[in-house]
Amino acid sequence: KVKYFKLLPHNLPHPVFFLFLAWSVRLLLLEGVSPADPSCNMSEIGEIDEGFYSRQLYVLGHDAMHRMGTASVLIAGMRGLGIEIAKNVILSGVKSVTIQDEGQTVWTDLSSQFFLKEAHLGQNRATCSIQQLSALNPRVRVFAHTGPLDDTLLLQFQVVVLTDSSLDDQKRFGELCHLHGIKFIVADTKGLCGQLFCDFGEEFEVLDRDGEAPESATIQSISKADPGVVLCTDEQSHKFSDGCKVSFSEVQGMTELNSIGPVEIKYRGEYSFSIGDTSAFSEYKRGGIVTEVKQPLRLHFKPLSEALLDTKLLVMNDFGKISRHKTLHLAFQALHSFVKKEQRLPDADALLDMVRELNTVAKLKQLDEAAVQKLSYTARGDLAPMNAFIGGLAAQEVIKACSGKFMPLQQWLYFDAFECLPEVEDQLGTRYDGQIAVFGSAFQKKLERQKYFLVGAGAIGCELLKNFALIGLGAGEEGHITVTDMDFIEKSNLNRQFLFRSQDIGKPKSEVAAKAVQEMNPQMKITAHQNRLDPDSEAVFDYNFFMGLDGVAAALDNVEARIYLDQRCIQHQKPMLEGGTQGSKGHTLVVVPHLTESYGQPKTNANNAIPLCTLKNFPHRIEHTLQWARDQFEGQFKQTPENVNLFLSDEGFVERTLGHGDAEALEVLGGVWNSLEDIKDGGQHPTSWEDCVSWARCKWETVYNNDIRQLLHCLPPEKVTATGLPFWSGSKRCPHPLTFDLKNTTHMEYVVAAANLYGQIYGIKGTRDCTSIREILEKVHVPPFTPKSSVKIHVTDKEMKEAKERDTRLEELKGKLASPSMKSSAKQMYPIDFEKDDDSNFHMDYIVAASNLRAENYDIPAADRHKSKGIAGRIIPAIATTTAAVAGLMCLELYKLVQGHQNISSYRTSYFILAVQHYVWCQPGRPRSFEVSNSSMLFMLYEPSFKAQTQNGYQPDSKPKQLLGSHFRSSLRAYPGELFCYPCTGLTAFSLNTSPLDGNQILELPSPASHSEH
Repeated sequence: KVKYFKLLPHNLPHPVFFLFLAWSVRLLLLEGVSPADPSCNMSEIGEIDEGFYSRQLYVLGHDAMHRMGTASVLIAGMRGLGIEIAKNVILSGVKSVTIQDEGQTVWTDLSSQFFLKEAHLGQNRATCSIQQLSALNPRVRVFAHTGPLDDTLLLQFQVVVLTDSSLDDQKRFGELCHLHGIKFIVADTKGLCGQLFCDFGEEFEVLDRDGEAPESATIQSISKADPGVVLCTDEQSHKFSDGCKVSFSEVQGMTELNSIGPVEIKYRGEYSFSIGDTSAFSEYKRGGIVTEVKQPLRLHFKPLSEALLDTKLLVMNDFGKISRHKTLHLAFQALHSFVKKEQRLPDADALLDMVRELNTVAKLKQLDEAAVQKLSYTARGDLAPMNAFIGGLAAQEVIKACSGKFMPLQQWLYFDAFECLPEVEDQLGTRYDGQIAVFGSAFQKKLERQKYFLVGAGAIGCELLKNFALIGLGAGEEGHITVTDMDFIEKSNLNRQFLFRSQDIGKPKSEVAAKAVQEMNPQMKITAHQNRLDPDSEAVFDYNFFMGLDGVAAALDNVEARIYLDQRCIQHQKPMLEGGTQGSKGHTLVVVPHLTESYGQPKTNANNAIPLCTLKNFPHRIEHTLQWARDQFEGQFKQTPENVNLFLSDEGFVERTLGHGDAEALEVLGGVWNSLEDIKDGGQHPTSWEDCVSWARCKWETVYNNDIRQLLHCLPPEKVTATGLPFWSGSKRCPHPLTFDLKNTTHMEYVVAAANLYGQIYGIKGTRDCTSIREILEKVHVPPFTPKSSVKIHVTDKEMKEAKERDTRLEELKGKLASPSMKSSAKQMYPIDFEKDDDSNFHMDYIVAASNLRAENYDIPAADRHKSKGIAGRIIPAIATTTAAVAGLMCLELYKLVQGHQNISSYRTSYFILAVQHYVWCQPGRPRSFEVSNSSMLFMLYEPSFKAQTQNGYQPDSKPKQLLGSHFRSSLRAYPGELFCYPCTGLTAFSLNTSPLDGNQILELPSPASHSEH
């Protein structure tokens, strides 16, 4: 207000004054003034709140987030689809969002608009939604515009999104935006159909097509020829494609490559590629890293009025529905035309006639007339799951438009879920009218009677609960939702778990989420638990609990928990909905008893594990030094204190440890003794803060100087292999020792973090005061070190495993630890659990400094705190758009489960990557089955594998499992002569005389008389 009142001349007459005042107010509206504090806007302060945007930053990166922080977005239409888009865009962190809607809240809005309540009926949708939207992210300015759309308004924004709009408005405003370089998006849902359109202008630059980290490889050799051939080390194949551009670094000998620009390559094989003429360059000696250089891409878009006529611009996301989606392109146009003329939705015949007329111009070879009929039947429906999916996709396009990251949609996308359809009937006057318009009132009552178990109240869990509230799942007298999540809300959750606010930090996720959705739909009946779903909670989630359920939804963040829940669902014959995300990638799965395959065991890939010898002696990537730092943290500040506590409380600890092998026993028992023996007596037990600083300084000297000197003593830089090649070449980087420097920031950061953490495990209070720490360091005595020739350096993991030298120190340690005085004077220690998201606890301070110092030893480029946190903390990138889309697809499958569909072709397993417009929908796999000879029973490989003992001792699974009905798990393999011993009433044992089972096979049994009935 002050800003614009300062513009007012003081001598204006009253009528002119009020005109000027009205103009000022309009400017305020157009600028997007929000109740949020403008100082929070990251575009103004130039900083990103890494605590809030933590997981999203690993999807988009800092540069893209900064570009987004300068963008103002207009979202027109605040029904279910519009609110989904607004929610996701606000969470993503643009500069400002304006929501526009002239309409008043009606009953049908409540079936999908989660910020509207019955009390809002008759009030403006945008006005009723602004407070809740503003609370999602105070860093984004949000305001409402309740007037009509016009050119003046649209010209204030960089991105315009239309929902619930007429085709005339889409054409008119599309032309305006195209002419003025404004990114233009149209999103729409009609019942079980969705439509999305993008126009990012005449020339739009994509800075990063897929968001994946640039590929890199270690160089083995480079030929001096035309063309030069680059051979990469054989630790893994390079991922470069023909024609991509790469840069070189750290090449010794042929150093000219280090200074030239990006070079285009030609693919030659898994481990080699050619570049340009290198014949005039110096001779290659050793080393070098080749890294992909991503090139920007310029795209051209057609305005909507032109794109309507070009069916080649349809992005096919389901290749079983090509004809259907081309037909829907015409059907949506016909729908708009009919509504404009008749002011109502058309019947099936009228809509089909209009589509046929449009096809006289479009000339599609095949019309999907059934799809047109289904669209006409369901067009007045407004479904939360459809809005969640299309809204997630549309918001992702907004992010692309604002950031230049990821490939935008070019230019049309259609999606349908007609597989969900039952018979249609009508009922009006309830909050579920938008859904009843599609499925009917009988189905609505069935939804309300459902009893569902939601495991996880994180990102996907919040979105699912929102959808459950909107569709009325478990909201009837007989219905109920149970949700469990043992986690508490953290700041980093707020960016995508939209049911939580800053005042909820520290509270249980399940309780806050349950309360939030009950406010959305007061009819919801929901119980919140804080139990982890594992064998320890089976007394809570027992047989009676599972047998009382209609189904289960998994919103989990780890594979182990999914497998366990899958087994419980199989055991109790309950359907399961499952979904997961990683950045812009999403996946959904539905498990239907007796119909589809189960979730199953993961297909592990041991090749991703870093070899121990690489971590210990030969790191060559920052991932290696970060894993080494994490191992150091776990060993020094968690495992050793835990071992000390076990030693003090468990009489058999020492003998049990000795049984694990000499090397492990020496490490564990040595750590216990050092931790208990005072420093003055030769141990490492501190009695003061000064002792902690001294330990940290000496530890620095050991790992960054002494250990490296010992390694180079055993494997000197000039060492060659048996074949005459340099030992320190390829992926083996020759290290160099570091010298401690009080003025070096990283050196001090290591000491400060290590000393404080060391103090914490002993209950000694530390400090961040570097001045006082430097004073202590100046007095620390660092013991001298001389490398020993007797030390053996293991070059491979195999050598490490084969090393079984008996160390005489073990007996000495055993004797020392057996001393009664050792335990009598000792105190319990305080193990530290690694927590990456607390910047005050020294955990990441230690990891970053420890890793970067080791990287400096090996001349590996250092990593900043953000990158280090992502790798060491094993953070899974996450963004709200993907989460919303996954939850929407899961609830579309929920519709089918509730109806009891038994045709497997009705169900869908989905995979998608929003970054590059990649979508795959496929029918779930059937459980593999086999027939038992002399029996009419058909067995399916669905249930977890049971205990198997063979004549030759082969035992694939020694853990007994239950056999329920006729279901087995798909991982079962049978071999000739195997004897299956099963501890259940009836079936006792049988042998298999067949080849390894694969698909349908006949299993020959002994005489049926030898078996009881089962």
